[in-house]
This record gives sequence, C-alpha cells and structure tokens, in this order.
Amino acid sequence: MPTLTYVIFGVIALVLAIIGFCIGSAYRRKSAEKAIGSAEEEAKRILNDAMKTAETRKKEILLEVKEETHQLRQDTERDLRERRSEVQRQEHRLQQKEESLDRKIDNFEAKEEKLAQKAKEIEEKIEECERIKKSQLDMLEKISGFSKEQAKSQLLSMLDSELSHEKAVRIIEFEQQTKEESDKIAREVVAHAIQRCAADHSSEITVSVVNLPNDEMKGRIIGREGRNIRAIENATGVDLIIDDTPEAITVSSFEPIRREIARVTLEKLIVDGRIHPARIEETVAKATAEVEAIIKQEGERAMIESGVHSLHPEIIKLLGRLHFRTSYGQNVLNHSLEVCHLSGLIAAELGADVTLAKRAGLLHDIGKAIDHEQEGSHIQLGVEAAKKYKESEEVIHAIHAHHGDIEAKTVIACIVQAADAISAARPGARRENIENYIKRLEKLEEIANSFSGVEGSYAIQAGREVRIIVKPEVISDDQMVIVAHQIAEKIESELEYPGQIKVNLIRENRAIDYAK
Repeated sequence: MPTLTYVIFGVIALVLAIIGFCIGSAYRRKSAEKAIGSAEEEAKRILNDAMKTAETRKKEILLEVKEETHQLRQDTERDLRERRSEVQRQEHRLQQKEESLDRKIDNFEAKEEKLAQKAKEIEEKIEECERIKKSQLDMLEKISGFSKEQAKSQLLSMLDSELSHEKAVRIIEFEQQTKEESDKIAREVVAHAIQRCAADHSSEITVSVVNLPNDEMKGRIIGREGRNIRAIENATGVDLIIDDTPEAITVSSFEPIRREIARVTLEKLIVDGRIHPARIEETVAKATAEVEAIIKQEGERAMIESGVHSLHPEIIKLLGRLHFRTSYGQNVLNHSLEVCHLSGLIAAELGADVTLAKRAGLLHDIGKAIDHEQEGSHIQLGVEAAKKYKESEEVIHAIHAHHGDIEAKTVIACIVQAADAISAARPGARRENIENYIKRLEKLEEIANSFSGVEGSYAIQAGREVRIIVKPEVISDDQMVIVAHQIAEKIESELEYPGQIKVNLIRENRAIDYAK
C-alpha cells in the first residue's frame, strides 16, 4: 500500500513537473518573442534615426561644397580679372615704350645725319687749315731764313738749355730739402752712438822686430853655414832680416799669423839658449799651439764682449785671427768690435733689430782673416765664409754691401756701412803709408781732370777735399751742379778712401784791361 501511494505521488509529481515545464517554456517563448520584437523595433528606430542623420549630414556637406565651390569660383574670377587688367597695363606700357623707342630711333637717325654732315665740314676745315699751315710755314721759312729742320734743331737747343737750368735748380732744391730733413736726425743719431762707444784709437803696428840680449845671439841664430836661420824660415814661412841694427832682428812676412809664430819662436829660442834645427822644429810647434790658443781665446773674448752668440766654431777662430791683422795701422778685431757696438747703438736709435745689427757689424770684415791665404777681396771671402757657415741672408748682404760693392737694400746694411765709416774716420784710428797716400791724391786729381771743361784740380786737406777750377766758357753755372755730381760718382766708383771726399767746383770770369 505504501508503495502504490509512492508511485501515485510520483506520477502526480511527474505530471506536475511536466505541466510546469510546459508552462515555463511557453512563458519564456513569449518573453523571448516579446524581447525580439522590442529589439527589432529599437533596431528599426536606430536605423531610421541613422538614415535621417546621414541624410541631414549629406545635405549639410552638399551645401558646404556648394558654398566653397561658389567662393572658389568668385576668387578665380577675381584673380582672372586682376591678371587681365595687369596684362592690359603691361601691354599699354610696352606700347608706350615702343612708341618712345621709335621716337628715339628717329632722333638718333637725325643726329647721325647731322654728325655726318658736321664731320664732313670738319674734314674740309682741317684740309683748309693744313693748306693755311703749309702756306704759313713756307712764308715763315722765307722770312726767317730757316728750314723746318733747322728751326726744330734751334728750338731743341733752346729747350735743352732751359731744361739744364731747371734740372740744376731742382737738384739744388732737392739737396737743400734732403739736408734740412736728414742732417739733423743723422747728426743726432751718429753723435749719440759715438758718445756711448768710447774706444782706443791709437794706431797699432804689427810687431816685426825681435830684441836680442846681445849681438852674439845673431850668430847663434844664423848658425853654422846658416842652417839655423834656414830652419827657422822654412818652419815658419817668414824672412828673417839680420842687418847692422844693434840687438834686433826684423821678421818679414805678408801673413800676420806666420809672423807672430816666428816672433814667439825666436823669443822662446833666445830665452832657452839652445838653438839647433831639432830644437827649432820643437819650438815652432809649441809656438804654433800657443798662437792657436791665443786665436781661440781672442775669438771667444770677442764673442763675449760683443754679446753675439751662437757663432760657428770656425767663425770664432776667424775672429781670433783678426787679432793679428791690421788695416792702415788699425787692429781689425778691435775695429770689428767697435763697428759691432756702434751698429747696435745706431740700430737701437732707429728701432731696428739690435742683435742682427751687432752680428753683422762684428762679422763685416771676417774676410780679412783669410785674404792672405786665398784669392779675392776680403768682401768676397767674407761673403763666402758667411754662406759656408750658415749665416743669415741679412748678415751676408751687410758684409757684401759694407764698402758699396753692391747697393745696400736693408736697414742693417746701411747701419753697418755708417758704423764702419765712423770707426775708420775717427782721428788717429787709421794711417796709411806715404806711397799709398800720394797715389790716392794723384788718382783723385786724375779723375777730376778727366772731365771736359776742367782747367785744373787740387787735392787738399789730406785728400778729404778736391778743388776743381773749371773753364767758364765751357761749363755754365747751371752745369756746375751736374758736373760736381758726375765727378763725385766717378770718385765713388773708382777710388778707395776712408770717410768722405768733398768735391768743390770753382768758376769765375775775369776782365783785364790796361790804361795807357
């Protein structure tokens, strides 16, 4: 019984469940259909709204496009109108220019015609002038009695005379102006340099006489059959002059170093007393070494005293050799040192390179250290030595130009020239023998007499001045200035002299008559 009840209740429950499921399914289907219907309606509504919005936006865009198109059309039409008007203006301007050019061309053509007509008239007038000129020249030739060439020659002669006068006047004016501007400054610079450089200027003579303790020493120096004197002369390269001079032997040689070696050798032999060929050779070797040492010491002393450094060792030796070299009685090394100091002082006054000026001044006579050994003047040898030992171009040029062999092209070369002249021209600095002095005076007068129109010449003031008497009928007052310059230039080119020489021309006319 209970089982049946459970079955019945189970069936009832199953039926109820089926009914409930059916009812729920129907409800859900209706709900779903309702939801689908509402969704479709919403979708239709949204679609309709979207279509309306799109249609509205389409209309707005079309309207904007129409407005922009209309605006562009207006802008384009306005630009076209402006360009059309500008083109019209340009066309009008071009037309005006064409008209103006046409008028100008017409004017030019008219002017060309007038010019051609005037040119023709001018040619006719020129031909007429030539005919008149020719007739006048013919008339002038008849009146004057001169042909055209003769008149031209006469005119040129007169012009040459006037130009000579003008040239002489210009030369005098230029000289006066140059002297006024330069003499004062030059005197101040030179005087200041001389005042600051005090040097000993007593004339120096190379020692060539060896004193002997007694006359018996002469026989010992000569030796048996003259072997000692021959040994000395062969070893030193000098000539020994043994004459009647008491207690003295004269050493003669053109080379000062050899003469010094011979002098030192003789003094050592006299002190030692042992005089024979072997001893002579030994003593000569010692004397040579001693003189070489002196040469080196003197070169170093000159370098230190002058303040010029970085000299080549061979240059220092050449400077030391100048200690034994003299020129017109003046020691060349002392002269070089003086020129060095003077060059430095003058360069300082002028604002030039003091170091370079002192170097050039110290080395300007370096060629005199070897001019007894090699061919050539001391200037050429000095230039070659300076080039060999790598001196600067300025120093080489100063060496080459210090005696005027070439034109001085640098301030340093001019300074060295001036310093060399100052050192050589000081009173007592140099002296020359009577033969050279007389020859120089004769050469000076010979140069002056070589010019036409010179009646006589006289060298005065120890060759510092030459007075020249000229013929007044040959040389005029205006020509005297030119002739004086020409004589001075010839003296500079042909004569060697210390300092300067004054050329003094004298011209006078004398009228003499006698009352009877």
